[in-house]
Amino acid sequence: MQFPGCIVLITSLLKLESTRACEAAAGLLRNITSVPIYRKMAIESGAMEEIISLLCKSTITPEMMEQCLCTIWNFSIDDNWRYKILASDFLSKIVSYLDEEDIKVKEAAGGIISNLALSPSNHGALVEAGVIPKLVHFLQTKEDDYKIIRKEAKSSLVLLARDDYYHSIIIEEGLVRVPLVGSTAYKAFKPLPHSWPSFPDGSEIQRSSHPSKYGATELLLGLSVNEKDTKPNQAKINAMIGRSNQQFLARVGAIELDDEGNEQSGSENNDLYTILPWVDGVARLVLILGLEDVSAIKKAARAIGDASIHEHMRTSFKEAGAVKPLLQLLKHNDVPVREAAAYALEKLSVSSTICQKAKEEGGLELLVNTVKDPNTPVKQLEKIIYILSRMFDMGISMVAAPERYAHEDVTSAERSIQGDTDNGSSAISHTFENQEMASELILDFDAISRLTKVLKEAPPSLQAKVCCILEHLAPSEQHATAMTATSIGSVIEAILEIGVIHGTRADSEDFDNLPSVATEEVSQAVSAAARLLTKLLNFDLFVRSINSEKFTSLLRRMLKTSFPLQSKDWLAACLVKLESRAGLSGNHGVSSIDMEITIYQTIPRLVEQMMTSFSFEKKRSAVIELNKIISSGVLEYTRAVADTGGIFPLVKMLEEGDGGALEATLAILYNLSMDPENHPAIVAAGAVPLLKRIVLAEGPHWTNAIQLLRTLPVWYPGSR
Repeated sequence: MQFPGCIVLITSLLKLESTRACEAAAGLLRNITSVPIYRKMAIESGAMEEIISLLCKSTITPEMMEQCLCTIWNFSIDDNWRYKILASDFLSKIVSYLDEEDIKVKEAAGGIISNLALSPSNHGALVEAGVIPKLVHFLQTKEDDYKIIRKEAKSSLVLLARDDYYHSIIIEEGLVRVPLVGSTAYKAFKPLPHSWPSFPDGSEIQRSSHPSKYGATELLLGLSVNEKDTKPNQAKINAMIGRSNQQFLARVGAIELDDEGNEQSGSENNDLYTILPWVDGVARLVLILGLEDVSAIKKAARAIGDASIHEHMRTSFKEAGAVKPLLQLLKHNDVPVREAAAYALEKLSVSSTICQKAKEEGGLELLVNTVKDPNTPVKQLEKIIYILSRMFDMGISMVAAPERYAHEDVTSAERSIQGDTDNGSSAISHTFENQEMASELILDFDAISRLTKVLKEAPPSLQAKVCCILEHLAPSEQHATAMTATSIGSVIEAILEIGVIHGTRADSEDFDNLPSVATEEVSQAVSAAARLLTKLLNFDLFVRSINSEKFTSLLRRMLKTSFPLQSKDWLAACLVKLESRAGLSGNHGVSSIDMEITIYQTIPRLVEQMMTSFSFEKKRSAVIELNKIISSGVLEYTRAVADTGGIFPLVKMLEEGDGGALEATLAILYNLSMDPENHPAIVAAGAVPLLKRIVLAEGPHWTNAIQLLRTLPVWYPGSR
């Protein structure tokens, strides 16, 4: 390197036909580019372009391929030159080298990909090139020859997993990202003293009915594998395997090596991670939850939430025993730990089995107490409310009776099973009384007051969840009284007013696309508030506390906006209930309200049913019901059918319908044809040829068809 131009001379040898000369030149460049001060000189001499050109030759040998790839590996160390590799459209070629038989070629290609992954801007190109499945395969290969490529694959996957979407792809491939917390943190791990073994989720293992006198029963965890009822499912078996592996590694001090994660130490992110197969990864994350290191616990809880992307992973965490420690962490002294635990539980609670497990572990009282605590941070509170609302949506009762009530209920139930009818009835009554008592203990005025305060200040997405919780409490007179005392009527009124403002603004603008996310969230909040209001209207105390006429006005105005039909269904039901309970009259009379509900909710729903339903029976019932409405002779109903786009699906029914459906369709179209403004739409929808066909067939309804034809601006030879 003392002589100027030597790199240019070496690079020129790559163009020769001699295989040995090319291989020697590639080997020299590999050695030279391993020195940082010479790497820039090699780039400026065009060495990378010549190396890439050589790799594209069909005559290249495995030895030459290894030297060339190792040279590019050296170039990729420098962030300033990685873009040249991607710009050359050479990435797909590099990825293909991962399938080569030569292990050295695989290692070099894996090293290049690992360096490219250090730049976040390259992640999209790497994933599109299909690197993730190949890297996962290397990581799961246990052969000794694959030690280097496993290390490079792990480094690449850890870097790619920083993006949530790519992390999901990696999880789908069977791997889990686990934080590196340091070997010191695991010194606090204390295995449980010897006792009869149990599954990781806490459920007990049934003892064998034929114990071994040599102790083999205990040694084999007391599993009677020959008895079908006691054989554990695969999820429990995997949880036991993972727990055994990780606890053994923790005991011997080999669960995490001190130098593990050094390949990431130069990255911007100080949080270091590793990638493990999901059986071991799930078990290790749960094990970390039981350590004393606050930082480690927080990282593990976050990682559990990040990994809970589908039912398989959520079930795996449940079987591994993650639910109980996460619930206990909600009472931790450290605020970030509590927030991380709430995040993990919120992600896990998508599963109904997790919600049921949380209830069995006494989680309901913990969650409600967290809501009542005025010091609970907003972020944590939002996640707790999401969890509670999901538990209600999944039909899991808020009532969680204390142990003494549960024991009494079981005893009473057993008595009723034995055949004592009178005792059985009293047992059921006693059960309901106990549940109500337990409900009062958990959901007192403080909890409802806090939920009302959150409802008042929360964004629309959270308002819908709070309303969901309160809606399930509203049937109880005591809870409804508490809500009334917190002035929840004014809060619901404010939500409806925002809905009117938002709906009016949306109607004044021209939307060609689907409704925005904000519009969807507001409509969901309005729907939830309307459902809650409907439940509360059952109680006179609440009805007397609100301005019924104002609520009616708000509901009627929202009924006329472009909110989704699902929202209007609840608005209409609430409006009918409000009118019947409040005894309104005058401008808000029954006929006026019924007309508006029909125009803005019933007719649009029936038209949508004709347009979107795949079932002919549903279309048939929709058109018959619509004909009954139109037959009432209200002009506004006919206009509503045209305004909601009902003409085209009605014309379609001329082709598909028969019998009563065809008769109803012809009647509706005839009423629509009375307004000349509807004629162009009826003709454009293709009604004329269909009507002519009905007339020529001289079926039961041909006279109705010819009457409709005569009203349209077309000439038909058979008309007189």
